Amino acid sequence: MGRQQHKFKGAPHRFDVLTMFIGEYFGNSIDYIADVAGGQGVLSKQLTKTYNYHAEVIDPRGWRIKGVEGREEEFDPALASYYDLIVGLHPDEATRPIAEAAKVRPTLIIPCCNFWSEEKLGRDELVEAIEEYYSIHRIKFERITFPFRGPKNIGLLSFPPTDVDEIVSDLVDDILDDIKLTLELS
Repeated sequence: MGRQQHKFKGAPHRFDVLTMFIGEYFGNSIDYIADVAGGQGVLSKQLTKTYNYHAEVIDPRGWRIKGVEGREEEFDPALASYYDLIVGLHPDEATRPIAEAAKVRPTLIIPCCNFWSEEKLGRDELVEAIEEYYSIHRIKFERITFPFRGPKNIGLLSFPPTDVDEIVSDLVDDILDDIKLTLELS
């Protein structure tokens, strides 16, 4: 018997893509990352191994793989100031708390399911609702289509109103092109 492999649903390259994007976009300007609703912690593990970030999963389910730091609790946006970056890859019920954290810390959220409102929202409407929330609160953001299998591959990179003058779209595009080449994605 060989080493036991972990099985995951969804696009197989999503963890690689986000790890590379975060590492290339933020570089050493960040250290502490909250991987909100991060499940088993694959993203946290890759961020820690690849870029030496201090990434921890915050997820009440407590399903982490061995060696991944984390807390078994729901994410509280009041604690966002402890982290340099808040990440939510398909964060389900944590979507709104991550968006609220964007008022004080940079966030990267790739929503999947509508836990935003009572009304039924599709993928595009959900992203638009979060963008509207960001606009109301003067949070700077950019919509990004990540190069992994969709339809749940659209994310929002955001910064608090006082953090940056603007998000550099050309830099985001260059990073995504590099990721596609490195991972041989089309």
